[in-house]
Amino acid sequence: MTKAKNGVDKNLMNVVEDLDRNPVNSHHAQQLQQDKNDRRNQAAMNHEDPADLSTPFSAGSSGSGS
Repeated sequence: MTKAKNGVDKNLMNVVEDLDRNPVNSHHAQQLQQDKNDRRNQAAMNHEDPADLSTPFSAGSSGSGS
């Protein structure tokens, strides 16, 4: 992996590296696409579940009528 120079966005460098890859044939193109899909799926699984974020932090103290 290349080191990002000052003022250069690391994510953009990775995008440029991905765009520089030219698939040799359709099988290779499919493998590159599957790698991209696998990385995207793994990133989605690593994020927090949106249902967890909708629960307020002070749910126990919000008016039980005491």
